[in-house]
This record gives sequence, structure tokens and C-alpha cells, in this order.
Amino acid sequence: MKDKYVIPRLDFGSELVATLFEIERLRADIGTGDTPYDTYVELHRLFDFVMSVVSARIEGNHTTVYEAIERADSRSDPQREITNIAAAVRFIDGLDAHAPLTHAFVRELHLRVVDGLIREGDPTPGSYRDREVAITESAHRPPSWVTVHAEMSSLLDFANDDRPLHEQMLQIAIAHHRFVWIHPFRNGNGRVSRLFTYAMLRKTIFATRGYSALNPTAVFGNDRDAYISALEAADDLSDAGTVVWAEFFVRGIGDDVSRLVDLQRHAFVIGEVVGPALDSMRRDGLIAAQEHDALRIALEQGVIKSGDIEHVVPGSPSHRSRFIRGLRDRNLLQQAEEGPRFYRLSLARGPIAIRLIRRLDTLGYLPRMLADD
Repeated sequence: MKDKYVIPRLDFGSELVATLFEIERLRADIGTGDTPYDTYVELHRLFDFVMSVVSARIEGNHTTVYEAIERADSRSDPQREITNIAAAVRFIDGLDAHAPLTHAFVRELHLRVVDGLIREGDPTPGSYRDREVAITESAHRPPSWVTVHAEMSSLLDFANDDRPLHEQMLQIAIAHHRFVWIHPFRNGNGRVSRLFTYAMLRKTIFATRGYSALNPTAVFGNDRDAYISALEAADDLSDAGTVVWAEFFVRGIGDDVSRLVDLQRHAFVIGEVVGPALDSMRRDGLIAAQEHDALRIALEQGVIKSGDIEHVVPGSPSHRSRFIRGLRDRNLLQQAEEGPRFYRLSLARGPIAIRLIRRLDTLGYLPRMLADD
């Protein structure tokens, strides 16, 4: 039986090695930008929600990203699938990035992902499968259910192994494939594997970066067929097949790390992302000129209080309080973590989020899977 957890030998002159070196170069820039923390948190949450739509889309959910945002409180099965994934990402963000990945963690992810679902649920939420399964439209036959726990133990040992920096991306790529190869649950394996990979990214190359960890689902959503094909190439567990999969995975991660570094530059966020979104809302009459100017101040400062907008909203403090309340009621501003009288832009939900998604799509930051939305 082939050892499923050996890092393949690579040709030093290969494209894969060049991409790994580029990721190492970009990694040094992660966490060094000047985008205000509150703004970055909101952009991170918006992007993670969009990636939750993509993760569900890969599994056949046809909800558009705009529908998902506008119907966030809906309890329909397709919407709940998306909100479950988004909530699981927030659950991961709240954990210690250095903590080991365990059986309990993997099963908790599964429980959260399939909770309350019908079409994409599982009869045994939070439990490894207790029967043989087949993967639709795949020649791969997962190992017997009686070996799943042992197989997952080996995977977790590999995922928790302290690897040198130049091996970590390959470690993550291999762990993602082997998770899908084991197919530990009756349903929900794809969604959980992508969340597991996100957790590995936090644990390794983004371990000290807090909210800066990127969501790898963008890589898989660019081309679903290419994603499945690259995974299947590694199903024979050969070095050659594993390298084919790793090339697909690492190339996509490299592109996303580059975009992540861009979003850490406040001037880029103002000039290319959020600023144009606010300008388009003003042109289309969704916000008044005074509201646009106040929101622009929040964009430039990250967090504001009433006095910061006095020169664009003159009058008494009570007048500005009513003005801010109106922006909050329309989900344009929200209370900041600094306290009840501090506010930040609402970028992950509400009217600005819709315009931001269009802007990110224009910039080429969203997976092609969302092109028709």
C-alpha cells in the first residue's frame, strides 16, 4: 500500500516550485498593510460569505450570491446550507489557530455544516459514516467505513505535523485531497474538506495573522470541472497525480494571496474597492450626497464617532445622532467594537455589500463560478 502522506520530490525548475517561492515572498507582506482593522474584518466576512455561496454552489446549490445576501434570514434549505457554511467559518475564526486539528473538530464542522438540512443533510450529523459509499460520477471507491477512523487518524497526524515553511503548501494540498479520498461522512464531505483546509491555512502560513487568513474555496470555485479533474488525478496516490493536484491548488492559492495583499493596502481599498462602490450608490440615487460624504469619512478612518462627521452633517449632536441612526437602520453603518458610540461601515451585509460584490467581480477577485449571478 502506498504511503499517502509523503511529500513528492519536485523538479527545482518546475512551475510548481516557482509558485511556492512566490507564495513565500508574498507571505512576508501578510499582516503588514495599513487598511484599518475594522474595515478589513468586514471585507473578510463579506468574502467568506461569498465563498460560502461558492462552496454550496459546487455541491449543486443554485442560490445566487445576491439572493444569499438579501435573504440571509431565510430558513429555506438552500439558504440554510449557505449560512451554515458561513457560520462554520466564523466558528473556525474563533478557535486558537495553533490548536491541533482533532477528530472532535472535524465532526463538529460536519455537524454545523449539515445542521437542519434536508437535501444536503446527513442522517448522522457529526458522525463518521457507518456504511460503504460511492461517489457520484467518480471511479474512486472510498475505503471501507470500518477503516474511516484509522484513516482520519493518519490524516490528522499528517495535518498536525510541524513541517518546514517550504513544505506547508504541499502539506495542505495533500491533506485536502486525502480528506476527500477518505470520504469520512455519508454527505457533506466537500463542504467539510474546504473548511478543514481553511483551518489548516490558519494553522500554518497564516497562524499569526488573525483575520488575514484567506478562504481557499475561491480556488475551487474558479473552475469546478478543473477542480474535480485535478482531485481525481491524485486518486491513485501516485507522486505524479499528487503533483497535478498540488499544481492546481498552489497556483490558485498564490493568486489569492496576491489579492489578499492588495486588500491590506488602504489606498487600494479606498480607490479601487469600497470607494467606487459608494460612488456608484450615490450616482444611482441609493444614498444622498451628505450620506455619501459621511460614509466616505468612515471608509477613510475605519471607525468614526458623531463628531467626526460634524463638518458634513452640521447642526446639533442630536441631529447627527438621528442621521447616524438612519444609516444604521439601513444597514449602511454598524456599531464598532470600540463602544456604543463608535461606528464602522457595514460591508458584509446590506446595500454596500451588493455593490462591493460587483466591484470585486470587476476586479477579477471572485471565482468564475459566480460570473452569471
